Order: sequence, then structure tokens, then C-alpha cells
Amino acid sequence: MPVRMVSAAALEEELARLKCATPNPDVGVFGPGSANWKVNRESALFLSAGRAALLQLAHPWVANAIAQHSRTLDDPIGRFHHTFRVMFTLSFGSLDQALDAARGLHRLHQSIQGAITETAGRFEQGSFYQANEAEALTWVFATLIDSSLLAYKLALPPLNQAEREQYYAESRKSAALFGISPAELPADLAGFERYLHSALQSDMLRVSAGTRLLAHRLQSGAGWRIRPPFWYRALTTQLLPPRFRQEFGFEYGDRERKAALRALRWIRRIYAQLPPAMRFVGPYNEVQSRLGGRTAAGLAVRTSNRVWIGQSTLFA
Repeated sequence: MPVRMVSAAALEEELARLKCATPNPDVGVFGPGSANWKVNRESALFLSAGRAALLQLAHPWVANAIAQHSRTLDDPIGRFHHTFRVMFTLSFGSLDQALDAARGLHRLHQSIQGAITETAGRFEQGSFYQANEAEALTWVFATLIDSSLLAYKLALPPLNQAEREQYYAESRKSAALFGISPAELPADLAGFERYLHSALQSDMLRVSAGTRLLAHRLQSGAGWRIRPPFWYRALTTQLLPPRFRQEFGFEYGDRERKAALRALRWIRRIYAQLPPAMRFVGPYNEVQSRLGGRTAAGLAVRTSNRVWIGQSTLFA
């Protein structure tokens, strides 16, 4: 089947367009008042992080890349910190910081290639994969958009339709950071939802036996000494489409349903009452401090940053 790799030159073309379309480079691609800052600042996005990772894993190219190249199974916390350092830089960094992070991500992906180890869906055993392939990148990007919107409404009153449309429009613009042209994405939220529905039923996604074992290791915390709590594993399973609960072989009975629902009741009761230093992620609070004229982040921000990104500051 034909594939299209995102070259360094193609990435630079998209970044140049994004640069021209960014009115205030100092506050980055989105900036204060954007729907993306409103959503992506929430610590509650972690509620759907497991779901996003598993849906990405359902793409055989992603599964093989993780199995053959990633530190996820050996150092899950280090991988977690690296991923969020990149994603928070893309969301909350200045335009130059976001562009540098995008280039670094592309260079990393350029080295991730190999052969599919098991036939899965449309992908034959022995066929070549490369992490900078446009269709795979688009799928990964789509899971981030969809899972972020889902997590937001799990913990907070859902966005209205206009806010959801704005969030998607902003995200579509920022796809350039992955080397994806906005023209390759659906033009509006309704089109994006149709794309998701089609992809989730397609043979682009398929869980092989090896991927199933990998998913169970991730669900159990991989190599980390502390296993994720049962309620979080149950919630992650609940948030998966039924097809993938089955393909991954996750148990989902009364015990899992009750644990997930009980956790959500508590989250909805207390989450919105949390102080900003706890509710919002450290990099967002760090940027807010800078925009407010404070040159050094406070103790609460530095502590939050260490949890999310493994270091006390992101934008020093």
C-alpha cells in the first residue's frame, strides 16, 4: 500500500506556514484565551492518557516502534516525563520553543524504523515501518485530540459546541508541528468525528498477539515498581471502544465498571475545587507566572513540574 513519509523539508514547509499564521510568537501557537490552553492545562487529562496510549498501540506501526525502539517498558516514568516535556512545550512554549521541539521530535522519529514482526490488519509481517509516516502520525495526533476532549468532560462540565469546534480548529492548525498539513485533516469537528468512527472500525488498527502482551504490561505499570491503581486501570478499560477491550483482552465486568464509576463520582465532586497549583499542570502555571511578570516559578509550580516532566522548570 502507498505510504507518505514526512521529510525534514516537508516539516519545515509546514512550520513556516504555522509561523506566518501565529500572531503573537511570544505566547506560542495558542496563547491565553485559546481553547487549547483551557483544555490542555488540566491535570485531569491524565484520566485518558492510558486510553490514548492504547489506541495508538492498536496501530501496528506504533506497536512495533514501541516494542523495538522505546524505553517505555524499561523506564515508563522517564518516557512519561519526556513525552509531557515535548507536549507541554508544543502547547505552552513560545513559538520558537514549539518549533524547536517539533524538529527534535521529527529527528527522533526519523531514527525509528524497522520491520513488522506479526501480520496485523493491512500490515504484513516483514513489511517496513517508519515513525514519520503521515497516516500513522495523523492517527496518533487524532487520539490526542479525542482523548483530551473526553478527559475534560469526565472531570468538568463539558465544553459547549462552539468551544469544541474552536479546540479542534486550533488543534488542526497545530498539526504542522507534527509535519501534518491541516489540509490533510478533516475541515471541521464533524468531519473529524467521522474520521475517528471510520478509523476505529478499519483494518488500519489491529491488535496482534505481541501487541496484546505489550498492552497488558503497560496496563500493569510496565517496569515501574508501583502498579497503577485498580480504579485507573478500570477507567482506562471503560474508555476504550468495545472492539479494543476485546482485542486487547482486558477484563471488564461489574467490578471494573463499579470501580470506574466510583472514581468518576469522586473526581467530579472534588476536582473543580482544587487550587490552580494542583489542578493545572506545572508548565501552564509556569507560563502564567512569566506572563504575570514573575521571573521565578514558586515551590508549588516546581513541585508540579517534577511530577509531570521530571524537572523543576520547563522554560528556564
